[in-house]
Amino acid sequence: MRRSCIVLFLFVLGLLGASRQDARAQLLTVADKKIRIALFAPLYLDSAFDKNEVYRYGPKQFPKFIVPGLEFYEGALLALDSLQKEGASIELIVFDNKSATTPLAAQLSSPACEHLDLMITYCSAAELKIFAAAGKERKIPVININLPNDGGVSQNPYLVLLNATLATQCQSIYNYIRTRFSKQQIVVFQKKGALELRIRSTIEETAKKRGGTPPAIKFVELTDSFTVQQLTPWLDTTKASICWIGSVDENFGKRVSQQLVWLAKQRYKLSIMGMPTWDGIKDFTRPEYRGADLFFCTPFYTPRTDSLSLSIESFFANQLYARPSDMVLRGYEATWRFSKLLLRYQKDISLHLGSREFRLFRDTDIQPVISSAQPGVIQYYENKKLFYLKWQDGFLKPAN
Repeated sequence: MRRSCIVLFLFVLGLLGASRQDARAQLLTVADKKIRIALFAPLYLDSAFDKNEVYRYGPKQFPKFIVPGLEFYEGALLALDSLQKEGASIELIVFDNKSATTPLAAQLSSPACEHLDLMITYCSAAELKIFAAAGKERKIPVININLPNDGGVSQNPYLVLLNATLATQCQSIYNYIRTRFSKQQIVVFQKKGALELRIRSTIEETAKKRGGTPPAIKFVELTDSFTVQQLTPWLDTTKASICWIGSVDENFGKRVSQQLVWLAKQRYKLSIMGMPTWDGIKDFTRPEYRGADLFFCTPFYTPRTDSLSLSIESFFANQLYARPSDMVLRGYEATWRFSKLLLRYQKDISLHLGSREFRLFRDTDIQPVISSAQPGVIQYYENKKLFYLKWQDGFLKPAN
């Protein structure tokens, strides 16, 4: 994996240009210049090279924090290549939004960032607010591929979140539980924290809105030093329970899951539901997590059985000696899909941000989020589609 990352990094540098200054805003042109798209990725070029353009790490070393941004960028380049083969006229301008020498505001006000038609971002919540404001001012869409929150953005019909927000996640999970585990008691295990309070509040609000006769929900706050004995009073050996670990803390989720799986082996009847942050947990393949079904949801699931996914995997295997991560697919999908929408609708693209056209890899359900205080006012657009998966005896599979 380390070799593949270095190969990918050198490949990216070759495309971006010889110097870090060029890399901050290098123009990659497809056919004639017609539409202009800015791609902001956390490439950390200033962290990788010193002021003399010398690579800071050894020939066999590669920092993990650089990998996701590089793979997102590589996915975008592969999409650009596909669009080029179709004869599309696109100019892609690439920025390193983690540059230590050129602040984000300076990048957005640079000549290279003038007359844009679209921005695609992989960024932090604080950066999202800056991007969203720039998109609103210029009246162009801003597509974010990673954040599960709106960054405090409101009244901005140009912002699209391809990840689902925490509120959407909780609403979807509650409705899934009510449908899939309709006769089981719901126990929500949480740690103390502000996000956990938001999760509880959203669950309670969703339960009220859904109506009907909801099953009783038991909320259990656990200390950091909790033991298995603190879990057993809330469970039953004769009545099935769905145990929802209502925290985005992956380590907390793993600890509670491991204890619950052990109890399931002691004849407690239970299933376990986690949050979308479980998407990256590989520990669930280990023996101590086998013995109970572990459910979670994600907006980015793809079985990778379609021809395009197989083609991308083949490219990575043959050229980069690696398997493409989900970030590669996100970069490809966002670049290809919204470029196609832009090519079709031009200046009217903001009216078609929720279109189901040009689907790749997976379904999406991009909907406007309407202000509760001002009916009819769009806060932003958000992908509401979530896929349910489960770890069962060490294997990950789609859930029914």
